[in-house]
Amino acid sequence: MELPDETAKLRRRETAVALQNAGYPVAERSLATLASRGDGPPFQKFGRIPLYTWGQALAWARAKLSAPRSSTSDIEG
Repeated sequence: MELPDETAKLRRRETAVALQNAGYPVAERSLATLASRGDGPPFQKFGRIPLYTWGQALAWARAKLSAPRSSTSDIEG
């Protein structure tokens, strides 16, 4: 599946689907919870609708990824 253009504005559901297609298991509901806590990707409001810029959402997901590990006993970072 083709991923959106970096500047594309996506609704929350579309953002979750695009992140999943990019290999990041994020649910729409998780994005809503993260938005209320301030821990999620940046978004803008268009009226009552949150819109995510795809490039920023992808950068957020990449930043959450840990360094490669060879063992489950490696120190968490």
